[in-house]
Amino acid sequence: MFIDRARQHHHESKMIRTYLTERNDVLRVVYFPKGSPEFNAVEECWRQGKYDLLVSKYYPRFTDLKKAIAEYYRTKRFNLDIVKYLLRSL
Repeated sequence: MFIDRARQHHHESKMIRTYLTERNDVLRVVYFPKGSPEFNAVEECWRQGKYDLLVSKYYPRFTDLKKAIAEYYRTKRFNLDIVKYLLRSL
């Protein structure tokens, strides 16, 4: 499993440590290098969302922004070729 270094992904939680320990024969955690968003395809989705949702847009209320974000990520299809994405920097 490849994950970024977000705090919620660390093994500090007892529940997460237990889960990973019980499955260490079939599941191995590999962290993306620090400061390397180019390896994490989710970062590309966040980048596209930020552009699509925030550039030249105005939301009169915070609830309008929340609704737009929820709708965007619920319905957007990114068509991201993960192999091409990960190999683009080689």
